[in-house]
Amino acid sequence: MGDSPAGPRTLVLGGARSGKSAHAERLAGDGPVRYLATAVPDPADRDFAERIAGHRARRPATWEVLESADPAAVLTEPADAPPATLVDDIGTWLTARIDALDAWEAPRGTVAPAADALVAAVDGYRHRLVLVSPEVGLGVIPATRSGRLFRDEIGALNQRLALVCDEVVLVVAGIPMRVK
Repeated sequence: MGDSPAGPRTLVLGGARSGKSAHAERLAGDGPVRYLATAVPDPADRDFAERIAGHRARRPATWEVLESADPAAVLTEPADAPPATLVDDIGTWLTARIDALDAWEAPRGTVAPAADALVAAVDGYRHRLVLVSPEVGLGVIPATRSGRLFRDEIGALNQRLALVCDEVVLVVAGIPMRVK
């Protein structure tokens, strides 16, 4: 696990509005980038639509963008990979998986097969890869079961991704700090 000869795999963690996506975009570079946007837009959610619009406006027009992408499937495709791939973000991907499985009230670990596939895809990927994921375990204990479920599942997934990535960066208040 972990050694990537063709390009480092970097996990960028941070809280909400920490600057993690902007930092990840800088890490991806100015050249050709494949951007996997994992969010599933909800037209009724204007706040989320504005966040998505902000990300779209920041991305260079030269980037190949795959929206509502499944990173595990894309990262295991045999096609030629671009010099860099950026996945933003693992938290919205996980939320979509939990929604698709209708698993908000299910036992923990219900999304394990999807998480296993993602970790295996990242571990096997041999090109420049930047993953963005929320670090949510630093705050208060969520008051709802669904909040605790998400916190626990993303925390466990982040740990597994950190093991197979070559670098881990934590972004706090816009300042990136190298963890690994």
